Amino acid sequence: MTAGPGPVHTLRSEHLTLEVLPGLGASVLNLRAAAGVPVLRAVDPGTVQTSSQCASFLLLPYSNRIRDARFSFGGQEVQLRPTTKNGLAQHGDVRNRPWRVAEASASHLRATFDSRDFADVNWPWAFTAAVDYRLHGPHLDTTVSLVNADTRPMPAGLGLHPYFARQAGAGGVDPTLDVDAELLYDTDERQLPLGAARPVTPAEDFRRPVPVGERQIDATYTAWNGVARLDWGRRALTITADNVYSHLVVFTAPDGSLALEPVSHATDALNLAPRGVDGTDLRVLSPGQTLAGTVRFTLEGDWSGE
Repeated sequence: MTAGPGPVHTLRSEHLTLEVLPGLGASVLNLRAAAGVPVLRAVDPGTVQTSSQCASFLLLPYSNRIRDARFSFGGQEVQLRPTTKNGLAQHGDVRNRPWRVAEASASHLRATFDSRDFADVNWPWAFTAAVDYRLHGPHLDTTVSLVNADTRPMPAGLGLHPYFARQAGAGGVDPTLDVDAELLYDTDERQLPLGAARPVTPAEDFRRPVPVGERQIDATYTAWNGVARLDWGRRALTITADNVYSHLVVFTAPDGSLALEPVSHATDALNLAPRGVDGTDLRVLSPGQTLAGTVRFTLEGDWSGE
């Protein structure tokens, strides 16, 4: 199958079907249960022109937003090209670029990226990256790795940006959300943190399962145990993230889907960390060093139909 941005690679297991667009950031076009029930938001291949229209995309070599597209590192001022209307750099610079397929089988796809292949990469350090998508049983494992290919230390981060289907073919039932996270960042009008994370209030607390309902959310949680769960009653989905994913962004998207984004650092960590804000988890990679982690999606219960 081919979408607007190029060939679609389809992986299948007994429980899941995954469609990936290597030519568009190795983004996920669709993820469905074997019976056809959407796990991530359903995407029409004919409408896709950017990764923002996909079901999930990768965040590299940093996640989320950078204030005014600039920061200080190693005694130098770094100015990136703004990529949003309000002057931010956002979501890294791999998600709309072509990746190379390195390995492919019926249930596994590995794609790679080298920033040195592109003269206009919006990042002043050379880096390479890889993603492995692997279906097995009721699981999708996504393993992302980032390597500093430069001769200088490099600030680094990674993340996933999946949009989950709120209804998931469950007869209009809104799921409960369960996220064991103790802290949250207060933000300004551009959703940039003002300082260190603080304890969640009762209205922000998902440590006991509650429906998202009508609330509008765009928040970054931390002190997270790496597990999040959506439960529709007859079926459920669990996200399990490696420890490198210390933060979780929760976002109620305008199309009605729910983004649950495991990321390795706080939004705007590149500016918070130099200010001495604790807990941002910004990493610095030495030349040749790797940052990597796996996120697992697991189907539970009855995904056989509507």
